Amino acid sequence: MNDLRILVVDDEEAVRESMAAWLEKTGYTVSLAKNGPDALAFLSREPFDLVLLDIKMPGMDGHELLREIRQHHPDTIIVMITAYGSIDSAVTAMKEGASDYLRKPFNPKDLIQLVEKLAKEKEMADEYRLARDRLAAYENKEFGDLIGCSEVMQSLFQQIEEVARADVPVLITGETGTGKELVARAIHSHSSRASGPFVAINCGAVPEQLLESELFGHERGAFTDAVKARVGRLEMADQGTLFLDEVGEISAQMQVSLLRALDEKSFFRVGGSRQVKSDFRLICATHQDVQALLKSGQMRSDFFYRISVMPMHIPPLRKRGDDIILLARRFLERFSHEINKPIEDFTPPAYRLLNRHNWSGNVRELINVIERAVMVGQGSKIDAEDLSFLGSEPATPSPGAPLREVEAKHIRQTLEDCGWNISRAAEVLEIDRGTLARHMKKHGIVKPR
Repeated sequence: MNDLRILVVDDEEAVRESMAAWLEKTGYTVSLAKNGPDALAFLSREPFDLVLLDIKMPGMDGHELLREIRQHHPDTIIVMITAYGSIDSAVTAMKEGASDYLRKPFNPKDLIQLVEKLAKEKEMADEYRLARDRLAAYENKEFGDLIGCSEVMQSLFQQIEEVARADVPVLITGETGTGKELVARAIHSHSSRASGPFVAINCGAVPEQLLESELFGHERGAFTDAVKARVGRLEMADQGTLFLDEVGEISAQMQVSLLRALDEKSFFRVGGSRQVKSDFRLICATHQDVQALLKSGQMRSDFFYRISVMPMHIPPLRKRGDDIILLARRFLERFSHEINKPIEDFTPPAYRLLNRHNWSGNVRELINVIERAVMVGQGSKIDAEDLSFLGSEPATPSPGAPLREVEAKHIRQTLEDCGWNISRAAEVLEIDRGTLARHMKKHGIVKPR
């Protein structure tokens, strides 16, 4: 039995009865109204998901009834039924809020196909609203720009709260663009040092000969260009948090200096003789393979053990399920507002393309893609054409990919191939609906709107 509740409004009894018979045979629950007042009486007693509404009716015509329904039942889907030669009237109705129209005479196949399409779209919208509500709950936890409702992100949020309570060094690993600095800031803002400074430096962006001065500061005359004394990042971070991004880039000699500063909570400025004390918490991050760094000798083992008392790993975007869509909508809102361009959503083909892309550049790539799409988009929604630079081929797991990743991609692909029909996909996968639902939850898979 289909869950969609349908109201057919037509002054011709034969048309009403025929449509009801076709729809009920397919499994829909149908009520019949012979005119506008009759339809409004039905709607006042119970909610309907879909109204099939004839335009030409005596008394209150379809346009007037459409406006009444839109005003008092804005979530109800409305399809206009129009006779041959009245297409202009149907187009006008769509501008007034109708979702689609059927032109008489139509056959059962046309009707059922349209209703099934609208039912799928409604189911997608309901799934999205559920995901949005879940997202709002995490936004209320004040994780800043870190958002997501997938299982891996829920686990990460919990870990952030646990790590924030322990005032020890943290090493964050993850691919480029996953948001390592956002995680570091979230840890800082949830810690007892939240009122202190958050001082960040990208170690890979500073030449090695200048990094010592950047970190420890220097005294006047310490070297040729040192015309005045300078406070370093370690000193700036007193009573707060020091974030060293791309820590795998620093030299072994610098690691020794940092190790001593961490142990003693004190250091000397370059060219200085006075010991400087600074009580800071250290958070480091790298996109590199730490074990490879240790094996090659690029990272000292004593330094590694000192900075990774609490290790954390950020999952890549491709493993975050439908967080991709939630993030895409967030960035769409941001960029459409920034350039004053009223783009409200993505079309289903655009959602499909976003979900199937590999996102090797992670969230940073997604931000770039959405900003570019907003710039080129011409309609009220971003379509697949506005994302054509992404390509259309689905991402496939690389050889040796983790089982979890392969499983998630296979389930998502099967759902897409089955038009997101849960029962059909469960049959293809040879599991029951409940098992499929649990796997979807585990991988954060939610229907795109």
